[in-house]
Amino acid sequence: MPDPTLRRSILRAVDELAPELIAFLQQMVRTPSLPDEEGPVQRLVADKLAELGLSVETVPTRFVELKGHPAFSDDGFSPDGRINVVGRWLAESQGAGDGSGSLLLQGHVDVVSPGDERLWTRSPWSGDVIDGKLYGRGSCDMKAGVSAGIFALAALKRLRLQPAHEIMFQSVTGEESGGLGALATIVRGYRANAAIILEPTNRQVCPLQAGALTFRLTVTGKAAHAAMKNDGVSAIDKFMLINQALNELDARRHAAYHNPLYANPCNVAPISIGTIRGGEWHSTVPEAAVAEGRCGVFPGERIEDVRALLERTVADVAAIDPWLQAHPPRVEWFEGQFEAAEIDVDHPLIRLLRANHRAVYGAEPDIRGVPYGADLRLYINHAHMPAILYGPGDVALAHTANEYVPVDEVIAAAKTVAMTVVDWCGVIS
Repeated sequence: MPDPTLRRSILRAVDELAPELIAFLQQMVRTPSLPDEEGPVQRLVADKLAELGLSVETVPTRFVELKGHPAFSDDGFSPDGRINVVGRWLAESQGAGDGSGSLLLQGHVDVVSPGDERLWTRSPWSGDVIDGKLYGRGSCDMKAGVSAGIFALAALKRLRLQPAHEIMFQSVTGEESGGLGALATIVRGYRANAAIILEPTNRQVCPLQAGALTFRLTVTGKAAHAAMKNDGVSAIDKFMLINQALNELDARRHAAYHNPLYANPCNVAPISIGTIRGGEWHSTVPEAAVAEGRCGVFPGERIEDVRALLERTVADVAAIDPWLQAHPPRVEWFEGQFEAAEIDVDHPLIRLLRANHRAVYGAEPDIRGVPYGADLRLYINHAHMPAILYGPGDVALAHTANEYVPVDEVIAAAKTVAMTVVDWCGVIS
C-alpha cells in the first residue's frame, strides 16, 4: 500500500473532487447511450480524459476486423460505427519504481433499454440524487464505475504523481450484447500487465465469472381453429415440454457444481428463457413458437460442450414425442457468447485491492464469483491478462426500473482504485 502520508493525500484528493465526480456521473446518465447511440457519451469520456492530460485514442468496432476471432459474435448492431475510447497515461521511464507493471481500467457505456418508463418514478435519464442515491438507466451498470475510474486518475493527477508504469483507461461499447468493443481493443493490440473491470460488484472483489450463451429455440406446431383444437398441435404446448426439460437440466447442473466463491449454489450459471413469441390469433392453435434465452456456462466448462448439452436435451425431448420427432425443434446460437473465466484468488492484484478496500471501508471485502457474463473473460482468455471485477453498485439493480447507485460507493470506489493504481504501477518521486 502507499505510505500513510501518500494514502491520506489520495483520500483527500478524491474527497475534494467528489462534487465534480458526481456531477460528471449525472452528465453521463443524462446522456442516453443505448446500443448504436453511444457517440455522445463517448465524447464526454474522451474530453474528460484529454482534460486530464491523457493521450486519447479512438478505436472503432469493425466486424471485418473481428469476424475471424474465436470470441466474435454478430450482435446485430452497427458493423463499423461504434467507437471505443482509450486514454493512456504513459510512464516517463518504464520499469522504474516499485510497482508490478502497467494497469488497465475498463468500463462500458452502452446501456439496456429502460423498458416501460411508466414503471420509473422519474425519467430513466434523470441522474437525480435523492437520499444519497443517484438514479437513472446506466447509473449502476456501469457509468458509476467508469466515472469512479476516471476520477481515481483525476485524483492522482491532482497530486502531480507520475506513474512508473503505464496506466490505461478504456471506455468501450457493445458489452451488453457480446463484448465487441473490448474485443476490438484487444485485436488492435492494447494490453497491460493486469486489468480492473469496473463493473458493479456490491463491495466485493470478483476474480471469477460464469459464462452465458444466447440461444433461440424454434418449435413447429400445426394450426387449426381453436374450436377444433384436437385437429391441431400447439407449438406453445410443445415448447413447454422442452422448457420443463431445460429447467430440470438447470437444477441437475447446479446440484453437481460446488464452488465456495458463489454464495448461492443454485444460481451460478442458470438457464433461463427471456422471451417467447407464439401464435397468430387468439382463436387459432399456434403453429409456431420462438423462444430466446441464455444458457449459463460454469467455470471450467467449454462453450462447445455446453451448446452440445443443451442441443442434446432438446433432442431427447423430441425423441419421445411423436410430433416433435417428426418436426424437430431448431436451436440457434446468436449474439452474446460469453465464456467463463477466472484467475487465482491469491493473485497480487487481488491482495492489493483487498488491502485498499479495507483501508477505505474498514472491513474486509468478500471474494466472490459472479453468475453473469462480462468483458472480464475477454481479457483473461484472449488478451492473456489477469483481470478482476470491482466497482460501485449492486448488479441486482442493473437492468431494473429505478436503477440507482449509492453516491458514497462511487466515491469509495474511486479511492480504492486510486490507491490500487499507485500500488500496482508505482510512482516516481
